[in-house]
Amino acid sequence: MEDKLPTSYFLLNTSHITQNIRYNIFMNFYSECKRVLETPDIETKSDIIDALIAHVESGESVPDGFVPVVFDTPSYASTAKVVPPRDLPKRRDFGTQEGLATLVHSITHIELSAIDLALDAVYRFPQMPTAYRLDWLVVAQDEVRHFRMLHTVLERLGHRYGDWPVHSGLFEMSMKTAGDVLNRMAVIPRYFEAGGLDVNPQIAAKLQPHRGNSDVEEVIEALGVIETEEIDHVRKGDRWFRWLCSERGLEVSETFLSILDRYNLRSHQRPHMNVTARKEAGFACDELLELGAVECRD
Repeated sequence: MEDKLPTSYFLLNTSHITQNIRYNIFMNFYSECKRVLETPDIETKSDIIDALIAHVESGESVPDGFVPVVFDTPSYASTAKVVPPRDLPKRRDFGTQEGLATLVHSITHIELSAIDLALDAVYRFPQMPTAYRLDWLVVAQDEVRHFRMLHTVLERLGHRYGDWPVHSGLFEMSMKTAGDVLNRMAVIPRYFEAGGLDVNPQIAAKLQPHRGNSDVEEVIEALGVIETEEIDHVRKGDRWFRWLCSERGLEVSETFLSILDRYNLRSHQRPHMNVTARKEAGFACDELLELGAVECRD
């Protein structure tokens, strides 16, 4: 894959970025990546992400000789109580304010996790091309916007992020795949984020009976935006997974399935696979059928 930046990447508005952040990034790109991965503050994350994008777009160099650290805890551990998935609060009737708020909180947590997943893909694998870095920084920027859309609804419902416990499954899996970018692209965007394409329409369907509620309407609208943009995010993961397979002389589908086996993920098949969205994101029918799709036609 040619290390060339599409013209569309140069249209982002970064006029609000402070000179101090720009200077810090010029001095140490990866220290700023680490800082944004460690902070739970969404505004700080947003400002640094914008500055990182501007830095990469400008053609400034990224330092060599960097060794990333493996984090012990996710950024949100200081804001929300982290518990095992079995201890998460049960989702209640989405027709009630409290029930809707618990749902929105859980989706908001996924979007916050996705910000860090995208940033960690940049921070952890400095050997990858410039276009790779820019792809995942733009994904992180999208995830910030998703978080804000949902958190606005959450606040209107009388709550904030951290009011309920959360789990750290995605963070833990990102650290388990920290040693190889091929595994990371397979497990995070191509498995977990693709799984979000399956779940998103199911959540929207469960909200349909409550559409008279303006907050429900806004959540459904946000889910629509997220699904459309997540297809592009999964597509980016698919593209870089295929690029890595080509670089290493590996067959794509066989390699993907073997990595899922390595992380014991093949048993977690989705009963309602969004075949259309997954194909749009780059999946082949042989993979989808192997993963449990009832039907798939090329």
